[in-house]
Amino acid sequence: MRRTTLFITIALILSSAMQAQTMDPKKNRKFDYFYYEALKLKNAGQYDAAFDMFNHCLAMDSTSAPLLFELSGFYLRQQRIDKAVDMLGRAGRYASDNITYKKALAMMLYEAEMFDQAIEVYDDLIKNDPGNSELIYILADLLTRSGQTDKAIETYNRLESVMGVNEGIAVQKFRLYHLLQKTDSALLEIEKLAAKFPIEPRYPIMIGDLYLDEGNTAKAEEFYRKAYELDPSNPYYIVSMANYYEAIGNSESAEAQIRDALASDALAVEVKIGILSRYLIRLDRLQGESGKANELFEMLINMHPEEINLRIMYARMLALKGQTEEAKFHFGLVSEMAPERDEAWQALLDIAFREQNMEDAAKICEKCIELFPDAPEYYFYLSITRYQAKDYNGALEACRKGVDIVPDDDRALKSNFYGQSGDILHELGKATEAFAEYERALAFNERNISVLNNYAYFLSLRKQELQKAERMSAQTIKMEPDNPTYLDTYAWIFFMQGNYTLAKFYIESAISKDTTNSVELIDHYGDILFMTGDKSNALKQWQRARELGKESPILEAKILEERYIDDNDARK
Repeated sequence: MRRTTLFITIALILSSAMQAQTMDPKKNRKFDYFYYEALKLKNAGQYDAAFDMFNHCLAMDSTSAPLLFELSGFYLRQQRIDKAVDMLGRAGRYASDNITYKKALAMMLYEAEMFDQAIEVYDDLIKNDPGNSELIYILADLLTRSGQTDKAIETYNRLESVMGVNEGIAVQKFRLYHLLQKTDSALLEIEKLAAKFPIEPRYPIMIGDLYLDEGNTAKAEEFYRKAYELDPSNPYYIVSMANYYEAIGNSESAEAQIRDALASDALAVEVKIGILSRYLIRLDRLQGESGKANELFEMLINMHPEEINLRIMYARMLALKGQTEEAKFHFGLVSEMAPERDEAWQALLDIAFREQNMEDAAKICEKCIELFPDAPEYYFYLSITRYQAKDYNGALEACRKGVDIVPDDDRALKSNFYGQSGDILHELGKATEAFAEYERALAFNERNISVLNNYAYFLSLRKQELQKAERMSAQTIKMEPDNPTYLDTYAWIFFMQGNYTLAKFYIESAISKDTTNSVELIDHYGDILFMTGDKSNALKQWQRARELGKESPILEAKILEERYIDDNDARK
């Protein structure tokens, strides 16, 4: 899978910051030696060794700003954002005059959506550079995203004082005023633009839309007519007039407006797609109008049968509406007409998995491996299909091939591959090898929640390293406290440790949050109840597990003998 947006965005900042950093003034030859050795390892692409070496340096000097900066980059690649932020923040504190560190931290917080912290850093940066329009714009956007609408408007006003009347700023202020239901202020912003750009039809259309939202259809029509005089073929005008007709109860004229536009030879197909997509937003708000959307799509596709983007757009809409077979048909056509369009393959694969059609999913994966040999994700999905088919050796082979082509910096995907390998090896009865794969998975992503859960559970089944299993399971509960599967694992570890009180507490919590009537949870509940002395209710839970479909000789023996039987003992 591809790098995260966060990594791509900040990598550029971190790269430029490298040129600005200087070594600590401390004359620590030992530190300097290991630090430069770590840099050499990093530059040679030996990232794991470099990371270990940098951490060794950290033990010698935890105040070195360049070192902290380097480590922040490693944690970012590992998608351990909290650690990356901590390291970069400390680097900025220990090198308070280094603006580059602060800018990198600001962008990292922004991309990680840690808005409150990001706002503080941008405020500080702007104090030192009050005329920097880029910083002010980002601060305004942050305030908008964090819901501080009034402060966002103030910041946009400040930006406007630096840049002058600007369409982007005015439109943002218009939207914010509209959100606050300050119609007069919203109008003023667009009127400023209309005065500055009198031949641009979008501004009277926006004013008309505002009046239409306010229910003033007469004023809306007045401004739409002004837009028509400037550009009668403007797609925004066409859609706004359709919305106007819908508002006054003239649905036939609304649909005719759109149909005429879609049928026009004067409009490019890209413009028609834009018109249709905007009109669909309106149709989506109207009950029972989904049939019209299908008709308009079919009409446009018949006119432009080779237009791939149009067909993908239609297929996506069909999928969202639950018309799966029709969606598959159109995604399938796209995969034949333009096999390089991976979004069609991804959609077909998603449908196959949702329908639990592992045969189709496997065929799609195999075809995608041919088409996109450098995309490791298809090996991962292929492994899943083979795993579901109990072809464990084939699943393992797919994992082995896929992990070899995962980019070194995509640590999360590497972790998922190793975690999947661990699950497969466990099914093959190779517990020692499985646990080694889980260790590798956690080395790449220590917060891989499925690996933490499975590793902990399988350790508990073997009654091995139960304290380690408990620590791993506790991490999953911290990350997803309402997940019944993780709660069940936690309960089972306590059960294996002989702590039946906590086991009962967590298994009951798991059952209360389970919506699937999991037979495993119910069976475990019976085991735990038996060990707490509640033998009659334990028997009821075992019987319930059988009634719900669990088939197991051990379960039958527990019911017959009315006692708990350890799975491991039963297999001896």
